[in-house]
Amino acid sequence: MDKQIQFFQLTPTEFLDAINNSVNIKLEELKNSINGNVREELLTRSETAEMLKINLSTLWAWTKSNKLTSYSIGNRIYYKHSEVMESIIELKN
Repeated sequence: MDKQIQFFQLTPTEFLDAINNSVNIKLEELKNSINGNVREELLTRSETAEMLKINLSTLWAWTKSNKLTSYSIGNRIYYKHSEVMESIIELKN
């Protein structure tokens, strides 16, 4: 059960501070629960190229020039979705 707050003898500022603190605590709890449940999505070469609207030879060139980082599992190549998105932001700047 959540802690109960008494509103007796509170100034309006103290009341607003109590509300802000409670909201901030709940937002932090929500943020932590979301971050704990996020799994990294791996994209195939085709999915990555399609997402970036480029062809596979351009994807290979960008990987070779370290604009994108690839990961191999067996003989398959994958890209992390979050890293692809970060690289788009970096190229944009």
